Amino acid sequence: MTKIVGKNAKVLRGLAKEVTKDDIKTTKIQNIILFMREALDKEDDGVAIAAPQIGKSLRIFVISGKMFRKKEPTTPKDVVFINPVILKKSKETELMDEGCLSVRWFYGLVKRAKKTKIKALNEKGNEFVMEKGGLLSQIFQHETDHLDGVLFTDKAKSLVELPPQNEAKEAEI
Repeated sequence: MTKIVGKNAKVLRGLAKEVTKDDIKTTKIQNIILFMREALDKEDDGVAIAAPQIGKSLRIFVISGKMFRKKEPTTPKDVVFINPVILKKSKETELMDEGCLSVRWFYGLVKRAKKTKIKALNEKGNEFVMEKGGLLSQIFQHETDHLDGVLFTDKAKSLVELPPQNEAKEAEI
């Protein structure tokens, strides 16, 4: 079982390494992608995960397929981004609620571009470009921040801790 590392893990603060195109199809990289998918699937509230969050300093992130299925029913289960590069961000920004699987139960407002265009390689090594607005734009920015050693808490305003109700009750006992 793959564990998601917490906010104090050193790997979350480093610049993640690029993956060579030749390495993408290796068992090692394919297993890391599999482990990322498994870790993301375990989290009901998770929408994406970056490789540093499972302790791997690699420029890879995965967005849950549930983020695409409403508008694009043929999208695969999850979408893999390897060596992502943000090509363009809209000048228009907004404060968006944000949280993170590595900074559990903390949430805050982060200023993000409303629209983002990103280029990456998929898990087969094929290049693609995607431009999205709203929550997907926010995810692109949040996950590329992870690959650059930045946590959302570095940018957040009005940071609050909101543990789940059942965990809060257990803590009181």
